[in-house]
Amino acid sequence: MNVISIMAHQDDEMFCMGTMLRCQARGDRLFFITLTDGSKGFVQKPDIAPSDAARIRHAEMSALAHALDAEYINLAEPDEFLMDTPSVRLKLIEAIRAVGADLIFTHFSEDYNLDHIATNLLVRQCAMHSCLPVLPTRSQPLQNHPAVFLIEPHGPIPFTPSYYVDISSVHAKKAELVGHHRSQEEAIRQIGGTGLADYIAKVSMFRGCQSGCAHAEGFVPMPARGALKPYPVLP
Repeated sequence: MNVISIMAHQDDEMFCMGTMLRCQARGDRLFFITLTDGSKGFVQKPDIAPSDAARIRHAEMSALAHALDAEYINLAEPDEFLMDTPSVRLKLIEAIRAVGADLIFTHFSEDYNLDHIATNLLVRQCAMHSCLPVLPTRSQPLQNHPAVFLIEPHGPIPFTPSYYVDISSVHAKKAELVGHHRSQEEAIRQIGGTGLADYIAKVSMFRGCQSGCAHAEGFVPMPARGALKPYPVLP
């Protein structure tokens, strides 16, 4: 299968990264799509030029993808101003078709950041149209609607997973990969006093406690036409 992370920002894949590693281990191909340029992610350096910030975020995500022999597509919409527009929809539909998406991970429907919520809504619409012929793009429509799963949201948002994936065997690799986001390591330490590795470990240990393993990631399926499958999809 072709497994795709579609997120608002570079580093938002941290709550599905372990599951994507499990997918790769079973022979799946990995792809990463980000909708914004990530240029507003520098709370530790708010005066940085947006072009420099976007270049750094792009380089960090590219390095992570390269480490996995994965493809990275950046739609580069303005960070913190992501809008659902005809042009953004067509760009995302084209990206989903171009990578031949079978399984998509994206944001939960509720989140602290409106870019995340906008991404959820865009994926809902664009995944549906990715297999319909009514909106033409350079790539041909998919033969089937991709399965779509929603990741753990950040912050105090109620979230009850209905699917768990044991990532104990790949947790260390996940932490290593997330370390590519050096700019966000600095940012989260300034905001919360802890690093990315500690942050993701707390969440995955909690989900592991719930599901009977050391580390797990939790998901809910997107309740949209075509996104639910009557057969197992997650590893």
